[in-house]
Amino acid sequence: MAIRFLTAGESHGAALSAIIEGIPYGYELDFDFINSELSARQEGTGRGGRMQIEKDKIKIKSGVRHSITTASPIAFEIENKDWQNWIYPMSVEKINFDLLDEETKAEIIEKIEEKKITKFRPAHADLAGCIKYDFNDIRYVLERSSARETATRVAIGAICQNILKNYNIEFDFEILQIGTCQNKEEFDNYIKNYQQQGDSLGGVIKLTIKNVPIGLGSFVHWDKRLDGKLAAALMSIPAIKSVEVGLGKQYASYSGSFSHDEIYFKDEKHTHRTNNSGGIEGGMSNGEDIILTIAMKPIPTIKKALNSIEIKTHKTVQAHFERADNCAVYACGVVAKNMSAIIVLDEFLEKFGKDTKRDIDLAFENYQKRINEI
Repeated sequence: MAIRFLTAGESHGAALSAIIEGIPYGYELDFDFINSELSARQEGTGRGGRMQIEKDKIKIKSGVRHSITTASPIAFEIENKDWQNWIYPMSVEKINFDLLDEETKAEIIEKIEEKKITKFRPAHADLAGCIKYDFNDIRYVLERSSARETATRVAIGAICQNILKNYNIEFDFEILQIGTCQNKEEFDNYIKNYQQQGDSLGGVIKLTIKNVPIGLGSFVHWDKRLDGKLAAALMSIPAIKSVEVGLGKQYASYSGSFSHDEIYFKDEKHTHRTNNSGGIEGGMSNGEDIILTIAMKPIPTIKKALNSIEIKTHKTVQAHFERADNCAVYACGVVAKNMSAIIVLDEFLEKFGKDTKRDIDLAFENYQKRINEI
């Protein structure tokens, strides 16, 4: 594995942070591009009030000098401006209650209880997370399982896109469907209608990765297959419930003679008449566009509250409502594009080198020459 990364931080913590290992020396980073990807993650009809508060920008702490990658681990932060909901219950552990009078103590305890969340939200990580870690406050789950964490992944993916642009590899996405609506001109009104009803929507997103060289990934082991790695990365995004490559589940309805991509040699290169396989065969890129389709479930936090239970009493209650979007399909597309960029760069460096841009450029150039000679 060429690229490794860890993220840290809570939705209402002071900052989100990440460290990336494996970025080679010599690549110039375009911070305007990286910040534009972070900004794009906050856009789209249906986003909530949090997007008016946060103006995400990357703050590099290490691994980059004069905008050039140094081959050292890259560390960065993204500041959270809206972090008041988190600081009080965490800082309470530092309070010495023995030194307080009864009135002050009672006031603090009341404020602590106000901040606690004890009503599970269906379709969230709340129930399983609290049982797994023995929490008595759902906020401990909510803060880290929040999709706010994906801001760090967008920044990491934007760095990877930045590097892959040197080799003409491009990433894009389009929204195919919102709820049951497939007319793009009607998406905004469709979302606003459900927003007024206090309900949420999911959708379907198509990812396209262009100019990926033949041979990224491998057939020799299950965990080296490119489609498996991409699917795992995309499924790790909160609310994603399915990933399809090429025709995906439609393959089950067609015969082999109808669906498989016939191979030709045209214009001095290998090509296919169709691209039903979505640019991946045998776990490897085959030179065609990589096509991935993902489905996002509706956001679980909704004003139109669902039935649930209280964490201690187990009594039936209406689920807790935390300020939320009612539709974040566009934002999910931005996250998905950047998660796929992380995987593609990882595979690219596995094939062409991991140390310095100069060596990688030479290896890539020689590989292209060899392919053209076949």
